[in-house]
Amino acid sequence: VMNDIITTMFNKKFMEELFKPQDLYSKKALRTVYDRLAHASIMRLNQASMDKLYDLMTMAFKYQVLLCPRPRDILLVTFNHLDAIKDFISDSPGILNQVDETFRRLIETYNCLSDGEFQLIRQTLLIFFQDMHIRVSLFLKDKVQNSNGHFVLPISGPVPWGTEVPGLIRIFNHKGVEVKRTEFTTAGNYVTPQREGSFELYGDRVLKLGTNMYSVTRPVETHMSGSSKTVASQAKENIAPNPLAKEELNFLARLLGGLDIQKPAGGDTGFRLNLFTTDEEEEHAAQTRPEELSYKVINIEATQEPGRRAELSRILGELEVEEPRPGSAEKGEDLLALMDGL
Repeated sequence: VMNDIITTMFNKKFMEELFKPQDLYSKKALRTVYDRLAHASIMRLNQASMDKLYDLMTMAFKYQVLLCPRPRDILLVTFNHLDAIKDFISDSPGILNQVDETFRRLIETYNCLSDGEFQLIRQTLLIFFQDMHIRVSLFLKDKVQNSNGHFVLPISGPVPWGTEVPGLIRIFNHKGVEVKRTEFTTAGNYVTPQREGSFELYGDRVLKLGTNMYSVTRPVETHMSGSSKTVASQAKENIAPNPLAKEELNFLARLLGGLDIQKPAGGDTGFRLNLFTTDEEEEHAAQTRPEELSYKVINIEATQEPGRRAELSRILGELEVEEPRPGSAEKGEDLLALMDGL
């Protein structure tokens, strides 16, 4: 299951689309791609378990982005994610090579960015998550999340790399010469970091954000906070047709066109993953979840209109490599068959 999901996630064409300069996804588009990835193997999840898995993923990532000491450390968080993925597939050289290729592409694309550009990326991500305040029992027990779903910023521990421990004010004259120093007492217990995390393919990331939160076995639950329900109902997405919807679906079609989804053979439906204690609890969660917070998977009908068929064929042609490959003329039909099976 892990091999199938990771193989699909790091599919070469899928990665090429993700690395193209583009606007941030909408929440619906992200949920659609995430749903496809989660079901890339024989594993299946009911709607309630899928919602819970998505909630855990989004809140964990929001926590990691929010608590990054420096904007540039977002890259270290991503490297921690990839290091953990490589541990899952350490005995599969082919898949490992896919992940390493993505690793090298991340280094090539992002290592050269300035601190200001990383700050813009961080702000953009936090704006995306700003109205999501889902309580996670793991965060509540560790006291990194309040009962209203907001995260707690620490006032102790190592300061960001390249900065000094607070407590000293320097005063300079107009010539840039230091003329006075004033010390003050801080509320936290800050320390200087011992070293900077490695931004190379292999190395000690130092930063623990992005590593396995479940290394200590404990139950994890998600609950909507009261304030979150209010905000969500006020910010409920308009069901009227969005003029950008067609553009968004065409973009998703390009993304999904590169995915090779493994279907179970014969009548075997695989196994079902339940993130709740019992089936009854899962059914209850599905019934009690506010409708505006349940993301519906977008179905892309590719065979209804000749114009859309031609457009998808054109999109697929853009994804083809220059080397001629046998049977390439039928790839458009293959893509339509793949999307018909969604």
